Amino acid sequence: MLPRHVKDDVEPIHLLGFNIARKPKWLQFILLSGAIFVLYIGYGYMQELIFKLPGMKPFGWTLTLIQFLIYSGCGYTECLIWHNTRRMIPWRVYGVIAFFTVATMGLSNASVGYLNYPTQVIFKCCKLIPVLIGGILIQGKRYGWIDCGAAMLMSLGIIMFTLADNKVSPNFDSRGYIMISGALLADAVIGNIQEKNMKKYGGSSNEVVLYSYGIGSVFIFTYVVLSGEIFSAIPFFFENSWKTFGYALIFSFLGYLGVNVVLTHIKVFGALVAVTVTTLRKALTIILSFLLFSKPFTIEYLYAGSVVMLAIYLNLYSKNKSSWDNMARRFVARAMGYHDASVVRKDPMLV
Repeated sequence: MLPRHVKDDVEPIHLLGFNIARKPKWLQFILLSGAIFVLYIGYGYMQELIFKLPGMKPFGWTLTLIQFLIYSGCGYTECLIWHNTRRMIPWRVYGVIAFFTVATMGLSNASVGYLNYPTQVIFKCCKLIPVLIGGILIQGKRYGWIDCGAAMLMSLGIIMFTLADNKVSPNFDSRGYIMISGALLADAVIGNIQEKNMKKYGGSSNEVVLYSYGIGSVFIFTYVVLSGEIFSAIPFFFENSWKTFGYALIFSFLGYLGVNVVLTHIKVFGALVAVTVTTLRKALTIILSFLLFSKPFTIEYLYAGSVVMLAIYLNLYSKNKSSWDNMARRFVARAMGYHDASVVRKDPMLV
């Protein structure tokens, strides 16, 4: 046994409160990836199940209020646990972040009442388009032709999915598309503002969660009171307490835990592996949605989804071009019997 005064130099890796740092790498991957699948598939299932309740469609913002309150409480608890209660980012910045956080989550939740759930998932896969536009306008970034090509492919995939939805859905409602498009635009603004101000002021992710969702709760409460939604929602929610409050509680906790597990996965295995896992999770979510909830299907959904997946990996390639090129050279070198990948680089036919 080590003496008590000797500190453990292994950085902890937390999974739902358990430290898995001393587990083998392959087991860490299985545990983290499995948690992502379980938590987010459960999140998607609960979100769709809530809106299958007759009469729930108008109360998407009330559901979002419950979600924000739970996220705020979880964020505050984490700040207390990690002794990180000091605010670094100015209130005015949090006001802006909270506004766009409310927009993206509120519109995303509300859109489920008007869209096929698989269509909503496909739209949420296409964050690159507004993020690219937001990066140019907010941070003055420049993007290469690969990123632009990926954005164009995503746009094509969205158009194909929308046309397929219009073709087979008996309850096609354009309001759902307007809501989810607004959610994506707000999400792009959030990402760029958070990145810019976390770097500038040194705020932690726990701090951002606490203040953005806490202030956002006030914004949503003000909206549902002024719009009158809460006065209709309260009797409806109490009349169906388990299928509203109960489902919303499970839905919110699964979402909060899922966000934390994805961040841990990125930290341990990198963004590329994490995005691959989350992409497979989204594909499985779409398949399960068709299997568990009755809805029309057409092969055009598959074509559109394939175009979007291609665009996602084209975008990933642009971010990891040098490492992916090196991996490809090593693979070709082994396939052709070379022992040194540098030989491949010198071969003009393979460059």
